[in-house]
Amino acid sequence: MIEHGAWRRGRPVTTPPPSQPPSYPRPPRKTSRDWTVEDAVDGGFFVVAALLVVWLGWEVLSGESGLSLLGIVSGIVFWLLLAYVGLPRLQQLLARIYVPDYFIGRAVTDVGLLGDVVNLAADGSAEDVHEAMTRAGWTRADDVTLRSSWGIVVSAVLRRSYPAAPVSPLLLFGRQQAFAYEQEVDGNASQRHHVRFWPVPEGWVLPGGFRVDWLAAATYDRAVGLSAFTLQVTHKVDGDVDIERDYVVGTVRYAVPETRLRVIEDFSTAFTSRDGGGDIVRTDGSLAIVDVDGLSGQHTAPSPGAPRRAPWERRLPPPALLICGAFGLVKALLTLIGAITLALHGGLADTITEVAGMAVGASAVVALWGFTLGRRRWARTLLMAVATVDAVSQLVLLSGDAHPGLLVLATTSLSVLVIVTVSSTSVRRWVTGRA
Repeated sequence: MIEHGAWRRGRPVTTPPPSQPPSYPRPPRKTSRDWTVEDAVDGGFFVVAALLVVWLGWEVLSGESGLSLLGIVSGIVFWLLLAYVGLPRLQQLLARIYVPDYFIGRAVTDVGLLGDVVNLAADGSAEDVHEAMTRAGWTRADDVTLRSSWGIVVSAVLRRSYPAAPVSPLLLFGRQQAFAYEQEVDGNASQRHHVRFWPVPEGWVLPGGFRVDWLAAATYDRAVGLSAFTLQVTHKVDGDVDIERDYVVGTVRYAVPETRLRVIEDFSTAFTSRDGGGDIVRTDGSLAIVDVDGLSGQHTAPSPGAPRRAPWERRLPPPALLICGAFGLVKALLTLIGAITLALHGGLADTITEVAGMAVGASAVVALWGFTLGRRRWARTLLMAVATVDAVSQLVLLSGDAHPGLLVLATTSLSVLVIVTVSSTSVRRWVTGRA
């Protein structure tokens, strides 16, 4: 048995030293990623969408200003473009370059930013974890479904407590959390304890050779504010994530005294960093492993799968895809209204034909969106191509209009947002079956 001190120093190597000067075993070569045609096409549209956002933002910012209705609307549109489209897309482009896609003890956001610290682990089946968390007084967070989405709206409007409110998706091993648990604080929706769980891939081991069934990230939401990276409205977390880790472990051990606990000290270097919302987080680098194996009396392997649910309880497609459909539908209606208005007021035949053609194109976008919703890869690729052509043509018209109206600004913005949403990573994961 290796003593603790020896383990800290590493495993001794007993092979003899080389008997002759070492030589490099092969000629040096450059290592590059293998790109498929689909990857190249998808990446191209991703970059094009980012450039179109910059173009649209410039047109909005350089247009009419002041306290006029159009100036106020333009300012709001610019902030929305910057916070919810431009900066996230820029962050995602950069994250693809410098954020590792292998395990580093951090989850990532849907745009690739480093998210919560992985500070917990568990052994046992999914049923064992559910049993332990339920006994400890935690509420399982709802998935994003039609019912939970409506619950969020009602909670916000009527200021009602929603103890099982959905949590935002974070990715680990390329997939979002299988489930999450939370505790509200005095019925305040802006403050809550919460912890996300991911099943560990079969055969995968932690650094150092340790094996667990689940990895988890526990954080405490202390308030609601603006993200320092994207300016979006988001929860702000308590920076000392170790306190939340210890709180989760404490609640489980208090409610389930038979729980076994192990701690991997120095699992990672103690560090201070920022999470996906720009909040400073710090940890001592220890990983607590809660062993609840057999607690539920079932010894099945961990599985993120969920039982069959009613339609209103099934997990929704990614918000980006739903927003894309809404944008496409609204644009089709606006362009159709424009064509009808011109016809009723004696517009030129060429102009009416042009606007009617735009309405047909917008309708085609809606149709392709439907096939994309059905996870047809060809439909998504064709939708990105059609949306790009439509957005470029709309931006050219906007650039040549010295005094664009609200209708022109709205239709152009919607055209750009369609290509931005459909080219997002979350929509690609949905179409390829990885959502």
